[in-house]
Amino acid sequence: MSRPILYSFRRCPYAMRGRLGLHAAGIEVELREILLRDKPDLFLQRSPKGTVPVLDLGDEVIEESHDILQWALAQHDPENLQHGGQDLPQMHALIAQLDREFKPLLDRYKYPSRYELDSGEPARNDALPFLDMLDARLRDGGFLFHGRISVADLGIWPFIRQFAHVDRNWFWAQDRPHLIAWLDYFWDSARFEAIMPKFSPWQPGDEPVIFPTK
Repeated sequence: MSRPILYSFRRCPYAMRGRLGLHAAGIEVELREILLRDKPDLFLQRSPKGTVPVLDLGDEVIEESHDILQWALAQHDPENLQHGGQDLPQMHALIAQLDREFKPLLDRYKYPSRYELDSGEPARNDALPFLDMLDARLRDGGFLFHGRISVADLGIWPFIRQFAHVDRNWFWAQDRPHLIAWLDYFWDSARFEAIMPKFSPWQPGDEPVIFPTK
């Protein structure tokens, strides 16, 4: 294939993480927007688990957003988001901690009925220590590691954005100024705009959509 194929869904934070990595690395892919309620057969043939993002390299299929992020920056890291390897294991450990500890609470907060819960507030409350930890890390320099943007910021931001979206008035009324400033920085950035164009759902035979767009 001439380019890798990225199966994605615009609003999914995992897919956003993958697109952030590919955009930062400057790697062109053919983007195929997937409707999760109507998944094309070819997508399921390449990745039977049926979740996005999926990066199809032809001879290899990468099915996890964290792995796509790492793969992309291993190819090219023009912004030095890996800080030359300094603290890189800790950066990826923080992303993994979010996936392991914070994301299940986010799901219960955002979709309590899926878990037969009366309210998402208990899960929201359980997630607050993770937010407090991030706010403390952001206090010195505005980013998660050494005051410079890193792979950790890209890997974590989409999920904090989703958490904030559940109840924006409540979130912005909280006393976490460094976290809110960090969110706003990304929200207002050209980087965010570049990974969020709207595309029609892909079907076999469609003209290729190249991401990042130019």
